[in-house]
Amino acid sequence: MLKVGLTGGIGAGKSEVSRLLVAAGAVLIDADKIAREVVEPGTPGLAAVVDTFGEDVLAPDGSLDRPKLGAVVFADAGKLAALNAIVHPLVGARSAELEQAASADAVVVHDVPLLTENGLAPLYDLVIVVDASPATQLDRLVRLRGMSEEDARARMAAQATREKRLEIADIVIGNDGPLEGLPERVAEVWADLERRARA
Repeated sequence: MLKVGLTGGIGAGKSEVSRLLVAAGAVLIDADKIAREVVEPGTPGLAAVVDTFGEDVLAPDGSLDRPKLGAVVFADAGKLAALNAIVHPLVGARSAELEQAASADAVVVHDVPLLTENGLAPLYDLVIVVDASPATQLDRLVRLRGMSEEDARARMAAQATREKRLEIADIVIGNDGPLEGLPERVAEVWADLERRARA
């Protein structure tokens, strides 16, 4: 089994790379998706979040109001750390379960947005960083995701710097250009991953 960490700054195109790797045959373990699952209504995770942040972070249906919680934690490093202390251990445990279920010759891709920030690179055989310039990231967040420029900049600032991400990269997938070029680059990377998995 080849364990790959996949990360990239917000708006860099990591989700698209992740989708292409799955289409090629990778087993995907999506930390963001798991992070949503571990705070669904009725979970110990959601109970812990409410204990810490109060019932104001709940939507009327009792689910987590993610934008409201995001507004609280992205503006305050201490609150973000408190949220991470609840969610990260739950995500780690679930990720390990999913990884153990994969076949021995699988390429298992862990899609982890905060891989750099949380010092997780040593957990993987290699790390792929999807890289785009801050200008490209900002443009995509505002134009494609409809964020205000202020919100987009705050989210980018809450993440590791581009330099810090590139420091831990074994493979860099540059994604400043149009999306049309991405499948070819990802196909090259996939061929390399398959070779490594067999070795």
